[in-house]
Amino acid sequence: MISVEEALQLVLQHKATLIIEEVDLWQSVGRVLAQEVVADRDFPPFDRVTMDGIAINAQTFAVGTKAFPIEQIQAAGAPQTTLQNPDHCIEIMTGAMLPANTDAVVPYEDCLLQDHTATVQAQQVVQGQNIHRQGSDKKAGEVLLSGGVQITPAIVGTLASVGLAKVKVYAMPKVAICSTGDELVEIQETPLPHQIRRSNAYMLAAALQQENIQASLHHLPDVPETMKASLEQIIAEHEVLLLSGAVSKGKFDFLPQVLEALGFTAVFHRIAQKPGKPMLFGTLPVNKVVFGLPGNPVSTFVCYQLFFRPWLRASLHLTPVTAFAQLALPISFRPALTYHLPVKLRNHEGLLQATPISNTGSGDLTSILEADGLLSLPPEPQTFPAGSAVPLTLL
Repeated sequence: MISVEEALQLVLQHKATLIIEEVDLWQSVGRVLAQEVVADRDFPPFDRVTMDGIAINAQTFAVGTKAFPIEQIQAAGAPQTTLQNPDHCIEIMTGAMLPANTDAVVPYEDCLLQDHTATVQAQQVVQGQNIHRQGSDKKAGEVLLSGGVQITPAIVGTLASVGLAKVKVYAMPKVAICSTGDELVEIQETPLPHQIRRSNAYMLAAALQQENIQASLHHLPDVPETMKASLEQIIAEHEVLLLSGAVSKGKFDFLPQVLEALGFTAVFHRIAQKPGKPMLFGTLPVNKVVFGLPGNPVSTFVCYQLFFRPWLRASLHLTPVTAFAQLALPISFRPALTYHLPVKLRNHEGLLQATPISNTGSGDLTSILEADGLLSLPPEPQTFPAGSAVPLTLL
C-alpha cells in the first residue's frame, strides 16, 4: 500500500491535456477560462455620473453661487453635452457622460428645482463628487482575467463588457461511469432480498454534473468475457473511466485482470486509508486514465472527492483548494491509516469547526447526507484532541 499523499501525487502526474473550445457566453458559467481577457477600452470608458441631479462647475459654487439656471437635460446613453455658461447647470441622469465644463454632480436630494433653476441646498460641493472617473477601474489594454479561473456570473458580466460573445474554455474530458456486480439492479426495479439498487453510478453522475460533465453510464456484469467486450467499446469512446466496485480481492473481482488484458498499466492499487483502501488507478493507451473506486458507497464518494476532483482541477489548470477545520470532538482510531471522516461544519467564534457524523461503516450511504466536508486525519498519532486543526475537503 502507498500513502494518501503518494497516491495523490501519482494521480496528478497523469493529468489530462484538454483541448480548448469556444462556447457562447451564456453557456460558459462553471466552465474554466482558457484565454487572457484584456480591457478593450478604459473602465469606465468615460467620466460617468453616479447620481441623478445637476452637473455644475464646483468653482462657481465655491465663490457663493447657489442658484443655477438649467441649460438642458442630459440622459444616460446620449452623447456628451457642454455647459455653455459656468454659472448654469445641466440636469444629468445616472450613467450619463459628464458634460464638458462641469466637474461635480449635486444629487436631486440636495437641490430645489423651481422655474427652470436648481438651487443647491447642500453646505458643500466637492470637485469630482458623484463622478466615476474614466479609467479609474482599469485602463485599456490592462489584463482583467488570466486563464485557469472558473467562470462565475460576475466574470460573465466582465466578459460581456469587453464584447466577448464567445469564450474560450477548456473542453471537459469524456467520462464513462461503470458500475459492477450482479447484486445491482436498476433504480426503478424492486430488488430481491439479495440485491440492491445501483446508486453509486448515479451519485457519481450527479457529482460530475456539478463539474459540467455529462457522463455516460454503464453496468458490467461479473463475467470476465462480457466485461472485456463492454469495456473495449467504452474505452474507445471515452478518455476517463470511473469504475465502481470489483477492485478488491474477492473471487468475483475480475476487473483488474480484465483491464490488464486491454492494455491497462496500474500506477497503484491499494492506499493506506479508511475508507477506500482498495482503490485502483492506472492508465490505458493513448493517455486515458482509469479510477477504480471501491464499491462501498462511502468509499466511492471519498475516493471521488479526494482523487478524481483534484485530478480534474489540475487538468483544467485550476489551483488546488486548501482548507482546514478544527475538531469539535476528540477522535481516536485504529489501525494506523489515513482516516477520512464526513463532518458537519459550523462557524464557532470565527473558526470553522467540524463535528464528525456517526456511521456504521463505508456501506452507510446515509452518513454523507448531511456532510459539508471530509476531514483527513493522518495515520499518526491516531489520537486527536478537540481543537486540533486538520485538513478539510469541502463538498
